[in-house]
Amino acid sequence: MKKVVTFGEIMLRLSPPGFLRFSQANNFDVVYGGGESNVAVSLANYGVPVQFVTRLPKNDIGECAMMEMRKRGVGVDHIVYGGDRLGIYFLETGAVSRGSKVVYDRAHSAMAEIKSGMIDWDKVFDGVEWFHWTGITPAISQGAADVCLEAVKKASELGVTISTDLNYRAKLWKYGVEPEAIMTELTSYCDVILGNEEDAEKHFGIKPEGLDITTQGHDVTAEAFQSVCEQMMEKFPRAKKVITTLRGSISASHNTWAGVMYDGKTMYQSPQYQITDIVDRVGGGDSFMGGLIYGLLKYPEDDQNALNFAVAASALKHTIKGDANLVTVDEVQKLMGGDASGRVAR
Repeated sequence: MKKVVTFGEIMLRLSPPGFLRFSQANNFDVVYGGGESNVAVSLANYGVPVQFVTRLPKNDIGECAMMEMRKRGVGVDHIVYGGDRLGIYFLETGAVSRGSKVVYDRAHSAMAEIKSGMIDWDKVFDGVEWFHWTGITPAISQGAADVCLEAVKKASELGVTISTDLNYRAKLWKYGVEPEAIMTELTSYCDVILGNEEDAEKHFGIKPEGLDITTQGHDVTAEAFQSVCEQMMEKFPRAKKVITTLRGSISASHNTWAGVMYDGKTMYQSPQYQITDIVDRVGGGDSFMGGLIYGLLKYPEDDQNALNFAVAASALKHTIKGDANLVTVDEVQKLMGGDASGRVAR
């Protein structure tokens, strides 16, 4: 299997147990995760050789984050060290009509203070076939955006396939720039682009025709997003595939989940899953991207199968506590084959 590299920030996640509110919590559950590290963990679970590149503080908490990656089979050879702290985020898990809440405490993290030249991208990309980044990284700081641009330029120069998950985060982008200019330049290098309706609108002003997600979120259809995919391909001519996840949010506990992929000619549509009792939806998009990269590497001539694998993998993620998707290829293929019974395997 071809080698993959992901680049971004891994954070310490602190959550009240179960569905408690912040104000009710006397202790927090600890998880380490982040958009790009979650993708790396998925790929490692599927047997793909993958390296996660980031900057960590040289202290015990940074060491814990590195060890979490190593424990999951993710390569840590190109992590650089420096700075004072690991970024933290607090997660309050929602239920029914109460949505989840995230509070960031990541200012001045080791990754936020990364600078151009700290990572040897020639060395990182030696023998690598695929590079993945997300819109979270350039939203952290100007330095992180600069290093991300270094990475996509070098990957492009070396002929590495580049993918992105646009991942708009309203609570980031606080360093005095508008996201559109930076994201447009970075995304212009990408061969594969994943983003939902909010990502496309907030980053590029592109939106589905005739759909308001806040009031029609329970009625999301593939047809509504064909215009988004077409507009994205027009804006980014290098892109070979534009993918959108279709999350219908009936409540915080009950979502529908599907995806579409457009290759410039054909709009592929996945089966739709009903996720009726969500355990943890954080990392749902990351697990989709991990499944998609695996699918496109494993089935290069079968986009429909690659899409179906990504959707099934991420449907399963909603049943797993934590940021990362801890499922196997066999478990994903079992769900793809129609077995959603959840019966005990004996």
